[in-house]
Amino acid sequence: MAPNEILALCMFLSFIGLVFTGYPVAWILGGLSILFTALAIVLHVDFNVPFSIDWNYTSLIVDRSWNVMENWVMVALPMFIFMGLMLDRSGIARELMVSFSRLFGGVRGGLAVTVTLIGVLLAATTGIIGASVVLLALLGLPVMLNQGYDKSLASGTVCAVGTLGILIPPSIMLVLMADRMAMSVGDLFLGAVFPGIMLGSLYVAYLLGYAWLRPQAAPAGERETVDWKAIGALFVAILPPALLILAVLGSIFFGLATPTEAAGVGAAAALLLAFVKRQLDRGVMKTVLIETTRTTAFIFGVLLGATAFALVLRGLGGDELIERALLNLPFEPAGIVIAILFATFLLGFFLDWIELTLIILPLVSPVVVNLGFDPVWFTVLFAVCLQTSFLTPPVGFSIFYLKGVAPSEIDVRTIYRGVIPFIALQLIGLIVIFNWQDLVTWLPAQAYR
Repeated sequence: MAPNEILALCMFLSFIGLVFTGYPVAWILGGLSILFTALAIVLHVDFNVPFSIDWNYTSLIVDRSWNVMENWVMVALPMFIFMGLMLDRSGIARELMVSFSRLFGGVRGGLAVTVTLIGVLLAATTGIIGASVVLLALLGLPVMLNQGYDKSLASGTVCAVGTLGILIPPSIMLVLMADRMAMSVGDLFLGAVFPGIMLGSLYVAYLLGYAWLRPQAAPAGERETVDWKAIGALFVAILPPALLILAVLGSIFFGLATPTEAAGVGAAAALLLAFVKRQLDRGVMKTVLIETTRTTAFIFGVLLGATAFALVLRGLGGDELIERALLNLPFEPAGIVIAILFATFLLGFFLDWIELTLIILPLVSPVVVNLGFDPVWFTVLFAVCLQTSFLTPPVGFSIFYLKGVAPSEIDVRTIYRGVIPFIALQLIGLIVIFNWQDLVTWLPAQAYR
């Protein structure tokens, strides 16, 4: 192994190790890029070790960072975040909980199914995991526990359903992936629609099957009369998020707006909806704007750090090292993709989805494309794999979001037991998408007919 490749490997391993210190990831990424540039210069000048990077090379970070900041696609990011946060304040989820519970509360596992259906709708309108998990926990978890649901089942349902927002468009993760891969955001949004619906359907099927096999774990509540009034109330509750989904995704699908323009439409519609619901005041507006700014700044900070890290890593030959290592695996092309996904799944135990998206995906995706696989299919496949990182210990963020608002009798061990079946369901979904590429590629293909 050449000296530059040894240094690239040390740089990558240093990143993984420093993540566990709890230090901000943006500073870790940026700091390592400076440190290893300096190390390469010292080794070259003092020990005559051949390296091709110096401070002139690293100064390209300025141009790369400017390209990131002026990217028109990234304008959609704060608007989607604003849309999701404002919708959380609009009271839609509470109305959905009441209406769905009236229809499904009398069925075994019906409350868990209700939480899942609400989660799917929230995922298609917010895309913010922390907000979705906390909201579902506050609305659905006490109701399920009061009805006698198994604690692990109830907590696992809330955690898993809350993660759907990272996949079902509009997803901020897909926006970042499109930017890193120089791909169409619209293609990724359309490609993720059916996989997201499939995962939601797998959750519902599992909950109903579990309730049928173990009725004491998900007991049925009192049956309420389902009349036209109840159906009408459900229709009224579903209509606002449905219109918002149509405004955002429909405008993209029918070519009426770019994803960035659709994000603006969604943000304006969420603002109007909160006003109509009489949930909009100065305090709410201030809170939403502060949270939008904080979340956007965090993501862009990591993005700029990752830009510097990736530039130096490539200068040291890290991308060539990874490509050669993957291509030398004793597998067919499909086996190489499986190896990448398996490694991503394992890294998800320790790294956040942002680091995996910004560091790992750009390194492995060119290899997959050169092997002849569809880039949209692989990116969505990678996104589904990353969804497990929110549930896998010890850095499962969805677990800690829930623990922060759950009743005292729900401990971390209970939540861990609850999420294991849903991790298995996500892996089943990954296998289905891997073997059925049309699930991802069909809808984007229809948009260009």
